Amino acid sequence: MHYGRYSPLGFIERPEASRASLSLDAGASTQGSYSIVLDAHAPAWWDGWRARGTLVAARDNRLGYYGLGNDTRYSPDSVTLRGAYFYRTSRTRLMARATLEHRVIGPLRLLVGGALARTDFRTLPGASVFRADLAAGRVDPRTVPFTDHVVRAGLVFDTRESEVDPHGGVLIEVLFASGNGYTRTTGNGTVQVRPFRRLVLAGRLAAEGMGGSNPPLAVERDMEASELPFVAVGGFRSLRGYYDGRFTGPGKLLAGLEARYALVAVGDAVELKLVAFYDAGRVFAPGEAVRLTSAGRHESGGAELALRLLRNSLMVVGYGRGSEGGQFLFGTSWSY
Repeated sequence: MHYGRYSPLGFIERPEASRASLSLDAGASTQGSYSIVLDAHAPAWWDGWRARGTLVAARDNRLGYYGLGNDTRYSPDSVTLRGAYFYRTSRTRLMARATLEHRVIGPLRLLVGGALARTDFRTLPGASVFRADLAAGRVDPRTVPFTDHVVRAGLVFDTRESEVDPHGGVLIEVLFASGNGYTRTTGNGTVQVRPFRRLVLAGRLAAEGMGGSNPPLAVERDMEASELPFVAVGGFRSLRGYYDGRFTGPGKLLAGLEARYALVAVGDAVELKLVAFYDAGRVFAPGEAVRLTSAGRHESGGAELALRLLRNSLMVVGYGRGSEGGQFLFGTSWSY
């Protein structure tokens, strides 16, 4: 179920999708998962200010878990031999998150925010990697469940002409967060260039490091962003061609390249695009310095079809393939 209201920008040429929007999304599966998300977003309601508030109640009852570290192995045969939930766990989350941004000068914005969250993990029947890691202490049982309170601050430099489907410009985010027993420092940069009208080339480089004696699993699986965090490393937003959260660690490194070619273009209002992409990423262990390196990287590549309608609607479908097989892809935004 989806319900949404938004206040349009009218005929003003601005990068935001709308002046403000409010949405409620709710869904449930036959396997015990559910998700309820209430999101209020005001990117252009007040001149020079942006605000966003999000409430989440969700249970991922068949969440993938493949172990901790960059060198974990995935074998489909293990599911047959050890049970259907060998690479699965159940995660329940309650979260409230708020972000406020203020334009300092030109395209530079100052960001402050906070979040309250409670995350619990539950073992599923039979043998599983999560059950073994929890018993061995690799996943600290004192952090299951985990209650978190986070304060965030950072700078955002944004010259994109469109936030939904940019044809040019850069987005640079430098963020710092302090949570319950850990810190998180994130740097993210994306760039889009348009060498000619129908072609956009896009690239991304992002890194994140976490401090603290032992950051909990509940926060290691996500990567921070100015708007909303996303799953990394693995999945549509970080490493297409691999399962969501395939590699888990406190340090993360992501890179990507895309070529987006408009097969059909009606001005800039409607575009059907063919996309070729390459992604790379890895995680770093506790105490290991996050650095630019090609060692230990996981790679994937693939193709997508993307349809954009007017200013604020984008749908992406595609296929990505890595060393462990392939994944069909679906999204309502660009990967980055």
